[in-house]
Amino acid sequence: MALDIRAAAASVIGDVLGGLSLNQALPPRLDKVSERDRGLLQQLCYGTIRQAPRLQALLAQMLAKPLRDKDRDIQGLLLCGLYQLDSTRVPDHAAVAATVDATRALKKHWAKGMANAILRRYLREREQLAQALDAAARDCHPHWLHRKIMSQWPAQGADIIAANNQQPPMTLRTNSRRITREAGLAALQDKDIEAAAGKLSAQALQLAQPMDVWDIPGFAAGHMSVQDEAAQMAALLLAARAGERVLDACAAPGGKTCHILELQPALSELVAMDIDDTRLQRVSENLARLDLKATLLAGDAAQPPPQLVAESFDRILVDAPCSASGVIRRHPDVKLLRRDSDIAQLAEQQLGILQGLWPLLKAGGTLLYATCSIFDEENSQVVRRFLEEHSDADLADTELAWGEPVAAGRQLLPAVNGPDGLFYARLNKAG
Repeated sequence: MALDIRAAAASVIGDVLGGLSLNQALPPRLDKVSERDRGLLQQLCYGTIRQAPRLQALLAQMLAKPLRDKDRDIQGLLLCGLYQLDSTRVPDHAAVAATVDATRALKKHWAKGMANAILRRYLREREQLAQALDAAARDCHPHWLHRKIMSQWPAQGADIIAANNQQPPMTLRTNSRRITREAGLAALQDKDIEAAAGKLSAQALQLAQPMDVWDIPGFAAGHMSVQDEAAQMAALLLAARAGERVLDACAAPGGKTCHILELQPALSELVAMDIDDTRLQRVSENLARLDLKATLLAGDAAQPPPQLVAESFDRILVDAPCSASGVIRRHPDVKLLRRDSDIAQLAEQQLGILQGLWPLLKAGGTLLYATCSIFDEENSQVVRRFLEEHSDADLADTELAWGEPVAAGRQLLPAVNGPDGLFYARLNKAG
């Protein structure tokens, strides 16, 4: 029997409130709802979590006392109910009724009256309740994140926050081994799919509306892949040459690995490494669809496995683990799961990865450091610390016209209907 759609959403949201990521909490519930309801379940979960800091602040004003940890599913249900009243086309009466009914599916009959009372109160008092919110809650961001964005990016902060609160655009990467961007655009137009050429990457096409990947003409045949335009800049900046040996050190799920091979099919070898052996399966699947070949290796970039010999790579790509503060619109659970204290810990991990990989780079080689963060502590500061400790490392002049110039590297910021927020710095090893 299929799960009640609101009860399923409440359970997912409750799990995220308890510390699971959306990628962990959502897929098991998607398998248990009817196929026609899967899109709605995703919308309810992503939409509610995207607005969670605001919805939580509204709910706190209407609760006599906080709900217990064991009732996170009820908190998730109430947040989902508020989201439906504010941001969906579901009629108010239907949203209230469906939310109240879901208390039975969750076997929390005691919550029926409370859910009804809270949602009806919100319909009566929504303007007064909204006026009582502070700036961070109004902007749907936790206080620490809101403060950090506005402090580091005062001129661009409002635009960053607006982008974080939007659904992300869907961008394609045309496979230059098989098709030109112009031909890819024509193939989309032949199917009445509206798209436009990207502004940064020569392979990028941005769709006007998201769609199922298998409905994209040429996707199954490997002519196109889904990859944000900011992420496409990695392979372009790495600029691998024929005959070189390349390491993609944090490779999963493989989008950048594949793009490197599409741009330069004449490498001597590309090693795609990831610390998570199971995530390498995604890399393998992407390579197979595109008919590309790479050596897959499970390993910790901070302590590379012995198969990787010193000074054996001409180029290394380090897409380092980070706060994901530049891709919040794709991972809205960052708003609930990240803490301010995480940033310093991540910066130490990133520096450790650079230190672990640097000996593998040949003299005269290039290492490209990338994050999907917009915070200086994870970006320029990490690069500067590394340069201070390694006299054989130099920051390459990029002379790039895109993004924001920062102390060490280049920063793309998330933009509504534009690219994600990624940081890049290119380091050369003295020859």
